[in-house]
Amino acid sequence: TAFLHGDLDEEIYMKIPPGFEKNNSDKVCRIKKSLYGLKQEPRCWFEKLSTALKKYGFKQSYSDYSLFTLSKGGIQLNVLIYVDDML
Repeated sequence: TAFLHGDLDEEIYMKIPPGFEKNNSDKVCRIKKSLYGLKQEPRCWFEKLSTALKKYGFKQSYSDYSLFTLSKGGIQLNVLIYVDDML
């Protein structure tokens, strides 16, 4: 469900699913939130997660953009993002 919380930065349209429209097949739906199965969903989710981590003070690694670190009071916390998992 992590991918369902991403915000889309671009306009994406899809055909109306069967059963929702009776005779007009030329209409489309504009998607406002990330939808499971979209090619853009991992990118949207990562952008939202990385923005939240940076707000909490995490620093994004330049050598590996999926690695975020936070150092406070002699303690270092490393978060590594892999697809939709955090290690």
